[in-house]
Amino acid sequence: MLRYAITSRAFYPGNEIEQQAALLRQASRWVADGVDLIQLREKDLPATDLAALAREILKAIALATSSTKLLINSRADIAIATGAHGVHLTASPRELTPAQVRRLYASANLPAPVISISCHTVQDVQRARDNHADAILFAPVFEKNIAGETITPGQGLNQLRAACLAASPIPVYALGGVTLENAPACLDAGAAGIAGIRLFHQSS
Repeated sequence: MLRYAITSRAFYPGNEIEQQAALLRQASRWVADGVDLIQLREKDLPATDLAALAREILKAIALATSSTKLLINSRADIAIATGAHGVHLTASPRELTPAQVRRLYASANLPAPVISISCHTVQDVQRARDNHADAILFAPVFEKNIAGETITPGQGLNQLRAACLAASPIPVYALGGVTLENAPACLDAGAAGIAGIRLFHQSS
């Protein structure tokens, strides 16, 4: 089962410095545990802080001689500046395309990037496949509940199965409400792995 961990320093107490330090410790644990992909998703951070976090995570990966890959959420510029392994894109038509990101990496004389795309419909998945993404995050599979109230309805395992068929041969990661308990059902539906924010912060 492939594993795709998404960062969120909001899980940690303290001030900004303390939260970032805790996030780096968590990322190091993911690296040591052999998590396949880490998406650095701290969207609200200034570019300098985001780049500093990326460099520290890349350093941890290098020190561990790990196969973990670091992707930067939507910021191809920071990914290239830090030498990150790739970029995560949304399905928005305003985003860069995988081909554009690959050209930017090639222009910087960097190895070909790993590109993942988050998709919410089968049509999104088909477009990501046609654009030659390396991985697809399909979400939300399960509903999100907070204090007993459904915040985000899930699309269910049948839609996940349809997404996996539409994506083939590109691997699909199930995202959204995924737990250790329901992860096997996602794999049975055709997912190559699981992705998550809360899942990886709580289970590590």
